[in-house]
Amino acid sequence: MLIVKKFGGSSVADKERIFNVANRCIEDYKAGNQVVVVLSAMGKTTDGLLAKAADINPNASKRELDMLLTTGEQVSVSLMAMAMGALGVPAVSLNAFQVKMHTTSVYGNSRLLRIDRERIEEELENNKIVIVTGFQGINKKDDYTTLGRGGSDTTAVALAAALHADACEIYTDVDGVYTSDPRIVPAAQKLKEITYDEMLEFASLGAKVLHNRSVEMAKRYGVPLIVRSSLNRNEGTIVKENANMEGMLVSGVAADKNTARISVIGVRNEPGIAFKVFKCLAMKNISVDIILQSIGREGTKDISFTVARTDMQEAVKALEEQKTSWGATEITYDDHVAKVSIVGAGMESNAGVAAKMFEALYNANVNIRMIGTAEIRITVLIDEDDVTRAMRAVHTAFGLDA
Repeated sequence: MLIVKKFGGSSVADKERIFNVANRCIEDYKAGNQVVVVLSAMGKTTDGLLAKAADINPNASKRELDMLLTTGEQVSVSLMAMAMGALGVPAVSLNAFQVKMHTTSVYGNSRLLRIDRERIEEELENNKIVIVTGFQGINKKDDYTTLGRGGSDTTAVALAAALHADACEIYTDVDGVYTSDPRIVPAAQKLKEITYDEMLEFASLGAKVLHNRSVEMAKRYGVPLIVRSSLNRNEGTIVKENANMEGMLVSGVAADKNTARISVIGVRNEPGIAFKVFKCLAMKNISVDIILQSIGREGTKDISFTVARTDMQEAVKALEEQKTSWGATEITYDDHVAKVSIVGAGMESNAGVAAKMFEALYNANVNIRMIGTAEIRITVLIDEDDVTRAMRAVHTAFGLDA
């Protein structure tokens, strides 16, 4: 078998954990498998590098930031190869340039285009464990690029797809995917399996178990994922096309505090205004989630929507520059809000799910400010201070505690 194993930064944070990961990989190697390992930077290395960059130049270019940040993974893969060598097992570390992991040219948030397999296959044929830097690639100029925070998951899935791996295992500091964040909802239960679509919704809603683009890629290429902990031997959660959820309407509850609400007040009630508002944001690469448009009155209407909190200031600035051309009287915003969502493939064919969620929030005295829906997701915007109470109430209402 060919196995791709990805380990996050907390799994290789120090010498003890590096040797723990080395031994786990060597077990599969000695069992007769070919092993490719993808690593993130050690511990909080990336945060430390960002802090150093900000100290030198708060407005550093994204190109130079990528040049800096890719050093973190190069440290972790080289140390891992040294650890395996110390344990008597041949291993080789490779960075994105040596593998040739080709990406788009967007610094800071590139997308993988293709992977040259020759070097990895050559090293595997030489009976070595291959250790690859996650999170990074090279563009057409041979500059280093990064795939966005959490991008090592995407590296692992891409390698598994390119190499036609038999398994892709994602190791983190949690032992699987839970029905909610156990730190917020103590009654949260680990799921044995979950569908790609459900996992993608969780990842997009702020759950930090898997990078959302890694789930998209796994679904596209049919790569089954296993999420498990590097710190224990517990069975993890399988992410695949079809999962047996034993009749569950809802598979989990997620929250996202990286949210802000923006309202464009008093725009003209005429065709094309909504297009112009959201084109203004699209030109700044700002994604919008929940959208609410009021019923027109006296020739005007209000448009409200949510963006990532980190994008709020840039969005407001862009809207302020254009508001008079739409007839808007003011732009209001609030970054003390959060999204709470339920996700479940069983929601598509069952009526009353939304009512059950809203009843749970009513009983918990949580006010709903906006509502958004998708095929397998219902999201509400609430006050940030109500998140814990809301998540626990909804989790209990759908029988996920047991």
